[in-house]
Amino acid sequence: MFESILDPTVGAPDDAGTGSTALAERPAGLTGRRLGLLVNTKRNADAFLDEVGNLLQERFGTTTVLTRTKPSIVHPAPPEMLEEFRASCDVVVVGVGDCGSCSASAVADGLQLEASGIPAAVICSDAFRVSADAMAGLQGTPGYAYVTTPHPVASLSRESVRERAEQVLPEIVGMLARPAAAAAS
Repeated sequence: MFESILDPTVGAPDDAGTGSTALAERPAGLTGRRLGLLVNTKRNADAFLDEVGNLLQERFGTTTVLTRTKPSIVHPAPPEMLEEFRASCDVVVVGVGDCGSCSASAVADGLQLEASGIPAAVICSDAFRVSADAMAGLQGTPGYAYVTTPHPVASLSRESVRERAEQVLPEIVGMLARPAAAAAS
């Protein structure tokens, strides 16, 4: 039996609103950067991020060094998993938020990585912008930028997953590297 229902957009009762999350400094380029992929358990999230990782490696010279799948789509990544990314990666792609809860937790993960100095590109489907934006506000960073892709992702074929990854790649690159470097790569 539930004693209470928590609204993830409201914040903890004792939340003092600690202010905006400082975003990580972006590298000048992606060549040679160690890429992390933080996958949630939504259907096709692993395939989508695999395609993104392959494209980043082929076209921008990253090396995928760490891929981890979160144990739950509704909770942020466990602290020990985030620590692995901090210790091993220069940039991280997080996703795919393809429902309200997983979009909110993906944004929370991205902001935690950013706060520790790791540039993150979070991917959410466009139908769940409200949840993603609410989590960014809850975390003290309203207006946090993330990549959107048309909803749904879960029902896509492997070929369609690759097409979607191709479509969002320029925006991902723009979020991981400085704008001038992203355009030049």
